[in-house]
This record gives sequence, structure tokens and C-alpha cells, in this order.
Amino acid sequence: MSTSDRRFLITGAAGKTGAATTRLLLEQGHAVTAFVYREDERSHALARAGADVVAGDLRDFRDVSAAMVGVESVYFCYPVEPGLIEATVNVAQAAAEAGVDAVVDMSQVSARRDAKSNAARQHWIAERLLDRGPFRTTHLRPTFFAEWINWGWLGGGEPGVLALPFGAGRHAPIAGDDQARVIAAVLTHPAPHDRQIYPLYGPVEMNHDEIAAAMSRALGTAVRYEPISVETFQAGLLARGVSQHLVQHLGNVAVDYRNGIFAGTNNLVEVITAQPPMTVEDYVAANRETFDVEAGRFAIAPTAA
Repeated sequence: MSTSDRRFLITGAAGKTGAATTRLLLEQGHAVTAFVYREDERSHALARAGADVVAGDLRDFRDVSAAMVGVESVYFCYPVEPGLIEATVNVAQAAAEAGVDAVVDMSQVSARRDAKSNAARQHWIAERLLDRGPFRTTHLRPTFFAEWINWGWLGGGEPGVLALPFGAGRHAPIAGDDQARVIAAVLTHPAPHDRQIYPLYGPVEMNHDEIAAAMSRALGTAVRYEPISVETFQAGLLARGVSQHLVQHLGNVAVDYRNGIFAGTNNLVEVITAQPPMTVEDYVAANRETFDVEAGRFAIAPTAA
């Protein structure tokens, strides 16, 4: 039960950052409207935790407008699917009509005007659209989530394999839980963060050989990185039935990654939340059970055609 009169709208509430943010706000005593695409066990868990769950489509203005009633601030998170610009316009208009104070937008580190990824370029446009609103805005641009480590995992052998199309590129993986702490902090105290763009990183920049070594230490078993070509990666995803939109995005951000777009680190997570982000070893140790699978979501065997 909420102990404050502040209500927050969390879109993508069943996702990695949305679910964790919802729980943090509930723990702080706030009321949360959890906007999900469909009701399932994840949304039921949020309801049991105390959230007011609303199922709807961000591309439907009626759904968005209804969910915005009584809301102080909004976390806007849209998946890598067609419809981002339409959803952004709906959120902006509904937030303006409802007198919302702030919108925290989940963008991505590769968002820029000339991005080759359609999704990354649309995120840049979405940022500009939201900045035209009468509410405060903060745009979060994380590098690759630590959860990517699970997605590229090929277990069931010795050693385990991390197969991804990232060459010798580097980044500082950041966990969804750490991003959620940033989101909750900005939602509850948005004024200092108005019109800011925050690149979010984990604590240590690493290449994937170093990530594999950290995984090995956490799991207690040998892990090696096996780089695959972008073409092999995309072909494997298409063969699995992954959408053209997502495959186009993932292929182009893999090239961006190799070109250093995802590299870097900073102390923003610790500055905003007063707590440092998890290391790769911390993340793997905390999510050990997710590696008890033979293949992650986007794991393509190096020998795939």
C-alpha cells in the first residue's frame, strides 16, 4: 500500500528496467501505475507487489491517456519494435494534457542523427520530440546491458562460449537493476536532471575476452569468447524468426560497437544513486541460474551459416 500521494507511471513495466523501477518506487511508499503490453506472470507479480497494472498499447493514444491520469512523472520505455515515434507522440501529448511534471526516457548510447540503425536514429528523434514538451525530460543512453551476457551464452560444453559479433570492441556492461536505481532517483527528484542526456555505464570498460574471464571467475568454470561475423549473427537471427526491424538494429549496433560507439565509462550511476554499479562478476554471480541453459536468446553458434 502506498504511503505517499505521489503516483508514477512506468511503461514497459514487465521489462528489465521497468520491473525493477516499479519495485523500488513501491518500496519507497509511492503509488505506481505499471503499464504492460499484456498480462502474464510478470505483471501478476507486480500487482502482488502493490502496483496498479494496466495492459495497453503505447501506440494507442486512448490507452496512454487513460494511464496518465493522476501521474506525477513517467518512465517511457519502448522495445526495439516498429512504432517508437508514434508511441513517443502519444506519451508527449498525453503527458502534456495530464500536467505531468517529468518524463524519463530510455534511449540508447547509439542514438544519433546519422545512425545506420533505424531504431537508434528513431530514438534520437524521439528525444528531440519529448524535449518540445512542457514537462521536464531526461534521456538515458545506456551502453549494452549486462543482460547481453546471458543472451550470447552458449552453455552445455566445456568451456562455455560467449558468441557475439562484437570483434575486439569494448564497453562497460551495466545491469538493468543499476539503471532502475537511476530511473527511480530521477523520477522522484527530476528538477536537477531536466533536459539532460545521461550516458550510463558499468564500472569497468572491458573487451569480451575480459568479460569471458570475469564470467569464468564468477561461474567457476572455463568460459571463452568466440567472435562471429555480423553477417552470421544476422542470418542466424533471421532463421529463428527474429523480426527484420530488430535484426537491422542489432547488426548495425554491432558495427557501432566495433567502431567504439559503446565504449567508455563514467561515475553517473554512483553520483545519482550514491551506490556504485555492479561489476560483471557481481552480475553473473547474482544471476547464476540464468546460465543453466544451453543457449541464450541471441546466441548464434560460430559455425552457423
